[in-house]
Amino acid sequence: MDKCRLVVFDTTLRDGEQAPGFSLTTDEKVRMARQLEALGVDIVEAGFPIASEDDAEAVRKVALALERPIVAALARCAPNDIDRAAWAIAPARRSRIHTFIATSDLHLDRKLRMTREAALDAAVAAVRRARGYTSDVQFSAEDATRSDRDYLCKVIESVIEAGATTINLPDTVGYSTPDEVAEFFTSIIGRVPNADRAVFSTHCHDDLGLAAANSLAALGAGARQVECTINGIGERAGNASLEEVIMATRIRADRLPFETSINTRELYPSSQLLTSLTNESVQANKAIVGRNAFAHEAGIHQDGMLKDRRTYEIMRPEDVGVPRTTLVLGKHSGRHAVQKRCEQLGYELTRQQLDAAYRRMTSLADTQKHITDADLEGIIAEVSGTARRAAREFAVPEAGYGFGV
Repeated sequence: MDKCRLVVFDTTLRDGEQAPGFSLTTDEKVRMARQLEALGVDIVEAGFPIASEDDAEAVRKVALALERPIVAALARCAPNDIDRAAWAIAPARRSRIHTFIATSDLHLDRKLRMTREAALDAAVAAVRRARGYTSDVQFSAEDATRSDRDYLCKVIESVIEAGATTINLPDTVGYSTPDEVAEFFTSIIGRVPNADRAVFSTHCHDDLGLAAANSLAALGAGARQVECTINGIGERAGNASLEEVIMATRIRADRLPFETSINTRELYPSSQLLTSLTNESVQANKAIVGRNAFAHEAGIHQDGMLKDRRTYEIMRPEDVGVPRTTLVLGKHSGRHAVQKRCEQLGYELTRQQLDAAYRRMTSLADTQKHITDADLEGIIAEVSGTARRAAREFAVPEAGYGFGV
């Protein structure tokens, strides 16, 4: 099966940074942008220049700092927004203006107080103005998935005619389901007569926990740009998680035949840098980059892992930049894991000693969350009569796994 090339549009520094608690200084934005470049994203959306002087300056500094990615700036469909965005991205080696306006009747009536005709005129005028600054113009129809189809198709056809080269159809409030998104993109691309002159993009929010699934559904229906953020940060419940979308295409290439420029070994370092800059940690069970993504405590799982890592891991931790798998000793651990850890610490126990050590370990684990090496060595000293020995370096098993505590 031939693979399609996807454009990865990262909006960590724009949509992600807008989320409460995730604001970054200009220097932090530049540092994160450089990591995104190392990660291999195609487009870095650096900010919303009209929002403030600081945001405009941050976008400009990102534009100066990056060598390879396209640097994008967001702008409403308003002349001042377009002009400010153009100033901010002017130093970039490759630049994009990303302009947007709502197309759903709910947003037009209740938020913008605009008619459909006025919004269409504003969209076309904004795209034409942006084309005066750059040949790379993206148009987003905010709340696209809740918009009237006939009207939305008219807007898309008009902005492509005006010069838009990328059309983004966001699920702005995370309302859609994967089957709806697939039907939506198939319908829109099929109905817009000049759709072949633009790249269609998907931008999904995670209000129902479906952002990654919806993004993948859109790709299957013809979108060729995916918009996402590191750790899935963003407004409200966040955006589609870059690491989840990318690894889904890597692990399930049989169902998702897409290729990207992403260096997956930079996924975990990117996640760690963002958490360091924002002081906002990801949940422990977060896919790909969470603390427990490659950690195992259940005895059955640990036994399987020690025999063949593929039994309970569908990807190697090193492939996403995680140092190693961790087999955590706790109340759910089995004898095999305890025996292996004892051996790695330099102790050989008899079956009777191992059984005693295992019972004491599980008893201790009932009173504390995890068992440390010091805890285990104390138990070994009790059951074997040997003196406690300091922990030492141990060899990683041939399967590529080490133990963590």
